[in-house]
Amino acid sequence: MKPEDVLEQAIEIAIEAGKKIRQIYIEGDFKREIKSDNTPVTSADLAAHNIICSRLAELTPDIPILSEEDADVPLSERQTWSTYWLVDPLDGTGEFIAGSGDFSVIIALVEHNRPIMGIVYAPMTEVCYFAIAGLGAYKRDPQGELRISSTQLDEQQQGHLRIAVSRRQDPQKVLRLFNDPTTCDLVVLGGAALKSCLVAEGQADCYVRLGPTGEWDTGAAQIIVEEAGGALVDIDLHPMTYNERDTLENPNFIVVGTENIAWNALVVGHS
Repeated sequence: MKPEDVLEQAIEIAIEAGKKIRQIYIEGDFKREIKSDNTPVTSADLAAHNIICSRLAELTPDIPILSEEDADVPLSERQTWSTYWLVDPLDGTGEFIAGSGDFSVIIALVEHNRPIMGIVYAPMTEVCYFAIAGLGAYKRDPQGELRISSTQLDEQQQGHLRIAVSRRQDPQKVLRLFNDPTTCDLVVLGGAALKSCLVAEGQADCYVRLGPTGEWDTGAAQIIVEEAGGALVDIDLHPMTYNERDTLENPNFIVVGTENIAWNALVVGHS
């Protein structure tokens, strides 16, 4: 199976889940619980999870599904998967609860430990970002579709970096990672994948994430960013890996719009 054979169906699945999330969000009648890892989950997360998993199972019955809401799968089993779906039914649960509207549905297709297709759908704006390895990154909204590319800074243009940060994170903690914080302008938004997509479409130069995230938070975003001309790497500037460790928790990471400048000279501890 080629990813382009199932792209449009997978986008429709993301939209279907997104419509359910939007309905629950607007009605405001949702249940909230705290999971064992001390993160929140709502009835919207679970409803989207059920829609995505049942529809993907119909679409590709032979491909396993790893969802944030059903991730208790040992590495010994996961290592047998050459291809699998990697899903975050609702990225930005905290934003959903807070009422900011900055949340998304994430679906990625991973092959041999690398994402080869990614979809990030924002229910409240009806914006969909998607990419397939080797075929470019795109943004689709009610007005149409266009190919996107990240901002390709050169050494002379790095004087004012636009850094995407979470509104739930201390911006000073992020700024302290940079050798010269005075050159950084902050772009504040919720939802990890949406901030990565800001970099992919050139609205920010980088996004730094400190703190816990899962592989489902970055799989789709990584291929979208890469196809747009950027990279998603850990804070030590090493490529992110998938389905290779017992834990599914990511290290701290940075999303950059270009690899043409010396990020190791800009980040503290790498100069």
